[in-house]
Amino acid sequence: MLKIGAAGLAGLSLPGLLKAEKSAKVAGRQATAKSVILLFQFGGASHLDSFDPKPTGPAEIRGEFKTIPTKVPGYLVTEHLPKLATRADKYAVVRSVRHSKGSHNSGAYYSLVGREPLIDIVTANASATDFPHPGSIVDHLTADSHRTVPASVALPWMIADGPFRTPGEFAGFLGKMHDPLWAIGDPNSPSFNVSELVLPDGIDVKRVADRTAIRDDLARLSRLADRADAVKGMHDYQARAVDLLTSPQTRQAFAINEESAALRDRYGRNTYGQSCLVARRLVEAGVRFVTVYYSPGIIGWDTHKDNFSTLKNSRLPHTDAALSALLDDLTDRGLIDDTLVYWTGDFGRTPKINKDAGRDHWPACQSVVMFGGGVRGGLQYGTSDTRGAYPRDNPLRPDDITATIFHALGLDPATEIRDQLRRPMPISAGHPIKALFG
Repeated sequence: MLKIGAAGLAGLSLPGLLKAEKSAKVAGRQATAKSVILLFQFGGASHLDSFDPKPTGPAEIRGEFKTIPTKVPGYLVTEHLPKLATRADKYAVVRSVRHSKGSHNSGAYYSLVGREPLIDIVTANASATDFPHPGSIVDHLTADSHRTVPASVALPWMIADGPFRTPGEFAGFLGKMHDPLWAIGDPNSPSFNVSELVLPDGIDVKRVADRTAIRDDLARLSRLADRADAVKGMHDYQARAVDLLTSPQTRQAFAINEESAALRDRYGRNTYGQSCLVARRLVEAGVRFVTVYYSPGIIGWDTHKDNFSTLKNSRLPHTDAALSALLDDLTDRGLIDDTLVYWTGDFGRTPKINKDAGRDHWPACQSVVMFGGGVRGGLQYGTSDTRGAYPRDNPLRPDDITATIFHALGLDPATEIRDQLRRPMPISAGHPIKALFG
């Protein structure tokens, strides 16, 4: 019953037909990037205190920081991004992204996957019906049984709002076999190595070299799948993880101690800086999509209190060092043309400073930074109003950001994937920002 008898498709099973359909839609346009690095600022970075300052605004909007000129005439950034100021001609800033989801997990989900969540609540939790992370979509659409490195890697930790795991970090309805390979651990630690990669519950990573024993465990877990939703789909995921964990290319990519002390210093001797260096090593090894989550203090950029001291003492210096070093490093190694990097987060922060010298959640306006992979340097796309409260022109949504990423990878945003009920849906509901390229 599942055979197709039409001319030219005789003998093609339904799964084969769907695969052929997918391949036809993927073969769309010339890619400008082979790999992507997503730098996700969990908690919501203040656009007003970074890439979209308002130096002529009133004190309660302007804040404590001064601004400094950049290499691009007329473009200012906060005084705490001096290295990025001298490289402003190498990256683009999109200053007119907006949405309406003010809870961390809902906002992060929207910014990660580019698909608006149906609800906006603090208790939003990851589930198997979520829209997939873009790295999982890339994994799904570029499947290769001979791949020696994972298609998608995430580090150095998973993100959550308290006990509620943030949706959008995982493969969602595509299935666990397309989850990112997680590298949970601190790359700034002297003991960091590939053994810190996390396998699902029930597998001891110390036994990773013993593939036979591990696959016996996998078979046992597989037999439980009919009785426990938590382990459904684990077999394929774990088998794939074992192969990738024992791949020499994967292990080599995580050998950060092989880098010079001087280069590691440039990235910053902290978890975020060293994670960005690992990301460069991963794309150099052939990984297609790397996600680095910045989330110290649980929700790292959630500056309801002491916004200015927190940003000045850690968040902005970490960003300045890591992004400038990553930009230079990719350029020096000839990887900048093939690697698109984008810096985003849940949402922006309120224009008005609160009574605790903080800024609260503000999804109505935020900034996204991009470089490499064909993106035009020195471009500021879109502007916010005089208060940094709302886009003044060229308003965009997270849907358009993910569409732009897929566009750079040569994937038509209209490419269809299918959810668990086999319903077709495009990989992005947005439109690429084509002005960023060329």
